[in-house]
Amino acid sequence: MTSIPVRAVTLDAFGTLIAMDPPAPLLRAALADHGYAIPGDVVEDALRREIAHYRARMHIGADAAGVAALRAECGAVLADALGPAGPDPATATQLLLRSLRFRLYADVPGLLDALDARGVRMAVVSNWDAGLAGHLARLGVADRFAVVLASAAAGAAKPDRAIFLEAARAMDVDPAAVLHVGDRRHEDYEGARAAGMRAVLLDRTGTLPGPDVVHSLDHVTTAFTP
Repeated sequence: MTSIPVRAVTLDAFGTLIAMDPPAPLLRAALADHGYAIPGDVVEDALRREIAHYRARMHIGADAAGVAALRAECGAVLADALGPAGPDPATATQLLLRSLRFRLYADVPGLLDALDARGVRMAVVSNWDAGLAGHLARLGVADRFAVVLASAAAGAAKPDRAIFLEAARAMDVDPAAVLHVGDRRHEDYEGARAAGMRAVLLDRTGTLPGPDVVHSLDHVTTAFTP
């Protein structure tokens, strides 16, 4: 690690700050509550197809209208995959959104407090649609970040160095003075390094070795010069 003091930290969202409860059981229960008895394996396969569609089309969710269109598309894919015994696309969209329950990882508040205490600026840099800021607000942490940069709104997705450089520019910090934390080696660690930032790879499984690997956000502040 370089001795240049860190002035800002950028954080990935999903897998780093935000976890999601398993959606398949929630969706199956929501379907049952509405009178749709769909086998669990069918629900799981339908969700896999919906997730693949979301990832491929995430870029259209650059604003509120785009997010609504993206969600409608995903609902239609889900309804088609559930088959004729399932709901119509509009109902599938509503039940899908109801089944996506996000929460903060337990180590997030401690890290945010520690960085605040050090006077380090923080930003979220994530491959997500423009609804990301709303999720962070509902989780009570949106106001902790100077910048929330979702790939769909930024017009660039990790590992493209452009999204990292935009975050540094928005915080008025030299990229060399930014530390990025994320859980994907290519998108987060390698992408940030390509942008001239420092980076640590978050491995919540505790299995990956390496000097730039941390197994909890509790260890992030030991990875840089304050």
